[in-house]
Order: sequence, then structure tokens, then C-alpha cells
Amino acid sequence: MADALLGGATSAELARTALPQEYVAAHLRVEDVDMFGGTDDKDVRKSLRVGRVPMPELAPDEVLVAVMASSVNYNTVWSAIFEPLPTFSFLKRFGATGGFAARHDLPYHVLGSDGAGVIVRVGGGVRRWQVGDHVVMSPVQVDDQEPATHGDGMLGADQRVWGFETNFGGLAHYTVVRASQLVRKPAHLTWEEAASITLCAGTAYRMLVSRQGADMKQGDIVLIWGATGGLGAYAVQMVKNGGGIPVGVVGSAAKAAALERLGCDIVIDRSEIGMGGDEPPGPERTIELGRRLGKIIRERAGGDPHIVFDYIGRATFGISVFLARRGGVVVTCGSSTGYQHHYDNRYLWMNLKRIIGSHAANLQELWECLRLFELGKLMPTLSTVYSLDDVGEATRLVQTNAHLGKVGVLCMAPEPGLGVTDPGLRARIGEHRLNPLRVMPGTEAAVRPEALLAGRV
Repeated sequence: MADALLGGATSAELARTALPQEYVAAHLRVEDVDMFGGTDDKDVRKSLRVGRVPMPELAPDEVLVAVMASSVNYNTVWSAIFEPLPTFSFLKRFGATGGFAARHDLPYHVLGSDGAGVIVRVGGGVRRWQVGDHVVMSPVQVDDQEPATHGDGMLGADQRVWGFETNFGGLAHYTVVRASQLVRKPAHLTWEEAASITLCAGTAYRMLVSRQGADMKQGDIVLIWGATGGLGAYAVQMVKNGGGIPVGVVGSAAKAAALERLGCDIVIDRSEIGMGGDEPPGPERTIELGRRLGKIIRERAGGDPHIVFDYIGRATFGISVFLARRGGVVVTCGSSTGYQHHYDNRYLWMNLKRIIGSHAANLQELWECLRLFELGKLMPTLSTVYSLDDVGEATRLVQTNAHLGKVGVLCMAPEPGLGVTDPGLRARIGEHRLNPLRVMPGTEAAVRPEALLAGRV
């Protein structure tokens, strides 16, 4: 099958080509869940395995995708350190619902919530997709028989994150996804560029642009914590596109320089306010840091933030609530520094502020988001690419926050740069614009050393 895919086989030829009984995948083993007990540094390179696993059966509403490339998200880190709880509990709970879900409850967990590739099989109930289609995958699986899903896919109680709360994820040569997860791959992007989009860009779109999120408008001042991270770098672009004023906070001079290349209007190194580490500041320190940061933002942007974009969590959330202007919004989708947030509620209720919880994106939001890539309005934030064999190193880079933007992983694609089917569109957008954070050969040492290890913010 790999030879057929890389050799340009037709849809009919792919449909006739036999599938392997096993495939290569990045996965965890259930017997390893206690391996980090009493360990301070839970090094994901010790728990992540790359090896062969059995090919799963396909349900009627599913497709089998040959994954050309994937990318690392923070949920892969959580999975690989077995915190806040081992993801095998998710698989067991899902498997207990019965039917085809029982396949997911296995002693191994194939990870990965991003991917781009080629459909090689379709289930009997799939109508809108066929073998040979080039696709990217939404990280969200929803139950289309659940009423809430038809109002907003993210409100369904049985909504799950693929490759985190389900098995057979995207860090592999093959993956199983529902047809309702598919979006056409932007034809001007390479496999690895396309694979760096869906989870982070879709999440940022819902947080900022969608009516389900902050509903950003022109002129809004938007404070973005971790502005060179996978989520933050897309948020900067979306604020710029929407006529807002992005204010990016980063943790080192190297990241500040990268943020300027991305076009962020206002760049703040957290050392300017004396902020460091992942531990949350105490109540008095929170207000002190908030006042310092607020003063800088007012001086440079002309006012307090209308929106605060916070996926950092425990280390920043109290400051976020303090900083948002009267009637402003704090929108959150995660907590990479810890889930237990502390803030002074007086600054919330007395100033009529709101906190909006946001999670991934529904399929319509993701389609609208990817349209912006096809229009050349959004650019991939891929910074570097690893092979699947080196997925442990790639994930470690994210775990230690020594990365910019998105870290790509080649799966079946033998080398970077493949998968472009509309070179004309790529040329019109401009090769120099497509990867503003990309670490090019010969310059990698300037971006991935200790300078980027200065913290997660």
C-alpha cells in the first residue's frame, strides 16, 4: 500500500491494493502506567513506543486514512505522562458503550489528534468521501444520533477527542476516523503543513472568531499568553485578520523575535514584568503582575484587553481575570501549567467580566477555519519536523516548551515537501509567507537551544 500511495496510484488501484495486517504507530502500553511514580521529570521519551499494532476493523461510518504526516499536541504529553489520569481509563469507558466502540479498549493506545493523509478504505455508510481523497482530520468525534450534537457538535455529551479519548490516533501510518471528522486538505500545503492545522487552528478559531467563543470584533485588544505556541501563533494571525490588536506574551528573547516575524503588533517578554516559572503567583503577587502588565498594554495598545486568550492555566489565570477590561472576556481552552485556577472573584463580578470555556471546534467551524488557509489568510505555524521513529524527541520538545508553533511528524511521507497538488496557489500565496516560524536547515541551532527553555508562557 505504501508503494501504491507514494507512486501516485489511482483511486481504483488503491481500492484493489491489499492492506497490511499490522501497521507502525506511536503508542503507550497499559503496563507502563505506573512507570513515573516518585519521578520528578516524567520524560515522555521513556513511555512513548513506536512499533507495530494490529489493523483495526472499520465501522460503517468510518474511513481508514493512510497518514502522511501528523503533529504533536499537548494532549500527547498528558497521555505519555499518564496525567491527570491514564488515558486507558478513557478507552475502557468508551469501549463499555458497546458495538464498534469495544475495539478501543485495548492494552495499547495509539496517540495523535492531528493528521493529513489519503483515504484508502471507506465504510459502507460513508457517502461524501471516497478512496483517494486527500483529507485532514478534525480532532473531535461526535455522536450524530445525540440531539445536542445538532445544535453544536461540541455540546454533545458523547463528544470525544480522537487519539486522546479514543484509540487509533494520527501518530501512525494508518488511522481510523469517522466520516464526520473529515475536511478536504488545502491543496497548496504539504502533508506536514496541513497536519499542523486542525486541532490548534480550529480551537483558536472557536475561541476568538466563533459566536460560541469571544466573538471578536474589529479594534479589540486581545492579550495572548504563549503567543508563539501552537494555539497562540494561530490566535495572533486571527486577531490580525479580524482587525484586532494582538498583544503577545512570551518567555524569552528568541520567542519574542519569532513573534515579531509573525507580525504581532505588541510583543511582551514576561521578564519585562518580572514573571517567571509555571507556579501561580500568590494573591498579592498576582495583582502586582497584573498592574505591571496592564500598564504596558495601556501604553502600547491604548487600553485594557477586551479579550484574554488563556490556555496556560494555573500560572496565568488570576492575572487574566484581573487584566480583562470592564465587560471583557477571558476565554480558556486548556491548562498546560495546571488545572486548579485561582483568581479574585471581585474583579470578575464587580466589573461584569465573563469567563468562556471553549473546547476544540465543531465541524462547521473547522471548515470555515480551513477556508482561511485556502484563501491565504492564515499560514501554518509549523516550526520543525521529525520522523515517526523520533516521536519521543518531538513530544519531549513540546513537554519542555522548547518549541515554536507546531512540531510536525512525518508518518508515511518519506520526506518533507510532498503532497502539494495546487502549486499555482502556493506560488500566488508566496513560499516566503507560508511558514513564518519554520526552522530551516542550517538555522535550527538559533531557535531550539536553551534560549527557548525559559518557560511555558
